[in-house]
Amino acid sequence: MGGAYASIRAFAVRPAVKLALKIDVDTYRGTREGVPRLVEMLRRHEAGATFLFSLGPDHTGRAIKRVFRPGFLGKVGRTSVLSHYGLRTLLYGTLLPGPDIGRRCARELRAVRDAGFEVGIHTWDHVKWQDGVGGAGEEWTDRQMALACERFREVFGEDARVHGAAGWQMNAHAWRRTQRLGFDYASDSRGTHPFLPVHRAEIVACPQLPTTLPTLDELVGLDGRTEANVHEAILALTAGPRDHVFTLHAELEGMKLAPAFEALLAGWRAQGYRLVAMRELYEGLDRPALPLHTVGPGEVPGRSGTLAVQGPAFLSAGTTP
Repeated sequence: MGGAYASIRAFAVRPAVKLALKIDVDTYRGTREGVPRLVEMLRRHEAGATFLFSLGPDHTGRAIKRVFRPGFLGKVGRTSVLSHYGLRTLLYGTLLPGPDIGRRCARELRAVRDAGFEVGIHTWDHVKWQDGVGGAGEEWTDRQMALACERFREVFGEDARVHGAAGWQMNAHAWRRTQRLGFDYASDSRGTHPFLPVHRAEIVACPQLPTTLPTLDELVGLDGRTEANVHEAILALTAGPRDHVFTLHAELEGMKLAPAFEALLAGWRAQGYRLVAMRELYEGLDRPALPLHTVGPGEVPGRSGTLAVQGPAFLSAGTTP
């Protein structure tokens, strides 16, 4: 704890840098309960954020199939999925019908935009995308993204301008559609800095603002980190003066991990960060000068399976097209 707060004091007077908050909303309960709490907390701290919504059915219960994925049981044991999501949510799509989030929560979704926060697309069906997109074809991918875009337009009366893939899961068709669907930018990947993605030697002209920091649930339960002190590990990583994108979840930081997130907000302020929506980070980029980076499957400590990860600079020394 002392080291983290020493870092806060050391950088409290540095010039303001930006830390963009990306809020993934995965479930019906997260939309109804976690999102309003986050809106209130962010307004109290005068922080901006980008909310990315799951807009179709909540089929969280179908994620039980992930039990066979390497590392999944370990993560479940560390983060207490039942206490975070609740029993009812974990039955949606199996023993209970999955509620249609976009249809039943349209008023709550619009309230986020009306409160001054950026809104965008996370997915249509969170579990279906996260578990299926990796091996899906063009028709399946196009259908899932079209459903999300149509529902966003129905709820907000305008086209979505930002996309952030569920579970940081993408395929070749999805990369192409971030460009063809007219998104200004996307945040579908994990990485270190903004870039233009190159997937299988194909340049995608939709800038990526990757998540640059670990999530709280990736750190809880490792190396003695608890829900009470996990924020200190993040603050240690943000002690240096550079822009970041931090991903949080309405179901976690908007509920049981709210105290940890509130400690982060206060800590980042003390470190000199401006807490902003991703759009403010995007608008500050020198977009013509964005570097090209390969993007492909990679592993992230604390999270099971592979994710879309920023790779080396395209066509730099040692890079294979």
